[in-house]
Amino acid sequence: MDFGTELKGCVCRINNCAIELFSMEEDLEIEDEDSWDLVGRDLRLKATFMYIDLSRVISSCESDERKKTLTGLANKFFYFMDEFTDASASQVNLICNCVLIRGRLFKVLPAIQLNIF
Repeated sequence: MDFGTELKGCVCRINNCAIELFSMEEDLEIEDEDSWDLVGRDLRLKATFMYIDLSRVISSCESDERKKTLTGLANKFFYFMDEFTDASASQVNLICNCVLIRGRLFKVLPAIQLNIF
């Protein structure tokens, strides 16, 4: 497989995961415990794909400045993603925690997208 095509696939998956994360608001309003388990698993799966894809994109950057910027944004993203996943798993003060963490998370995602493209 051509490396350029693989890199485009990584960027496409990052973009799709970001869009899906932005659209998860309705999923946060569910009360069913089984559904919460599925939401948590979905979050972890998306985070795994984004970790792999961001790692490939960052390693392919030729500019050290761009690598530093993307690495910093990716680190913030995964920190907030961990907080978000923990909040969704514990369900303690869930609405407040999820809204706060989701707000932080969604501030980082557009910055990552801007620095990739």
